[in-house]
Amino acid sequence: MLLTKLLFIVLIIICILFYILYLWDFALVLLIVVTALPIIMFITTYIAKKNITVEFAVKDKNITKNSDFPVQLVVTNNSIFPIGKANAKIEYYNVFTGQLSAFDLYLPVQAKNSQRVTFRLCSKFCGIIKIKTSCLYIYDPLKIFKFKAAENISTEVNILPDGHEISGIVQYTDRVNEESDIFSEHRPGDDPSEVFDLREYNPGDKLNKIHWKLSSKKDEFIVKEYSMPIDVPCAVFLDLKSYTSGAYDLPVIDTVIETFLSLSQFLLDNERGHSVIFFDASQNCFTEEYIHDTSDLNKFIKKLFSSFTDSMDCLPPDKYFFDNPDLSFASFTYISSSADQGVLGTIDEDIDADIKNAFIIAESEKKLFETDGAFSSLNITPVLVGRISASIKDIEI
Repeated sequence: MLLTKLLFIVLIIICILFYILYLWDFALVLLIVVTALPIIMFITTYIAKKNITVEFAVKDKNITKNSDFPVQLVVTNNSIFPIGKANAKIEYYNVFTGQLSAFDLYLPVQAKNSQRVTFRLCSKFCGIIKIKTSCLYIYDPLKIFKFKAAENISTEVNILPDGHEISGIVQYTDRVNEESDIFSEHRPGDDPSEVFDLREYNPGDKLNKIHWKLSSKKDEFIVKEYSMPIDVPCAVFLDLKSYTSGAYDLPVIDTVIETFLSLSQFLLDNERGHSVIFFDASQNCFTEEYIHDTSDLNKFIKKLFSSFTDSMDCLPPDKYFFDNPDLSFASFTYISSSADQGVLGTIDEDIDADIKNAFIIAESEKKLFETDGAFSSLNITPVLVGRISASIKDIEI
């Protein structure tokens, strides 16, 4: 573009000399045309700049991992002057790391028209992919002038985590919410306030379980099976604070979230509602959400993603434990990428729970954490990045 400007300056100088040396009308007309042309290009391109709009169009903003998704850059020129060339600088990054990637898009935009350019992205890890144009440069048809337009237009796409199958045992406990009316649909229990099923009498059944009115009608003993309450105080603490740096930062956080998702699905499959404690960066505080079914889990994942900020600031877990000293659960599970001895010791000694687990995410086998029996009531399970199913086997929760 600098070369073009120099050529026009040289051309104007030549036309001036030509007009001085020759008094023909043609020399005057040529000088006026050559001098006016850059001025016209400047004015028309400036008007086009004031009448240009830029936006991103994304059909689906919730995408599964490892799936290509299309993004359209839409440039609309509402002026009557064409844009000879537009250059959009596209930047994108995952908020979990902030590691920036960039590329350029080139396109012409006709007058009173829109130009759409489609590009495709893909992510191996869950998170929020933020896409933006740092700026859009437009050029006049002769490429003499360049103007900056439509800065910092952005959109974002949620890359959803995958659930993994894990195996284990869900223990049933006496710690239930006695005022709850949530009962198992598949297992009988000992709560006489709700009848689970009716069946024929078997030797050894207690007499107080016999349904006397129904037995008299059927002329045989019918026994009531009571229901099992499943509203159990079960909690999962999700530590989203990043304790790594560099190439492993994104895989570790991805594994932390997918470990939680896998555990939550496992609990729901076993009719165990649970609460999730996590740091909401958008509110700058710890918060607790309750999950009773798959719908709740899907809503929570969306809320979890909406809580992320670019800075990914997160208070340490011991702040929550210090502010809440009287925690009591039937089951408590801690998920983190840090094997902080102080935090693990607090869970082991200060949290009142029948079963306590800690899933510690390790970036490699060399980083696996070994407890050496340091904690009396806390079961620690190392989870290797990308190997959730293989790491979590036969857990008791």
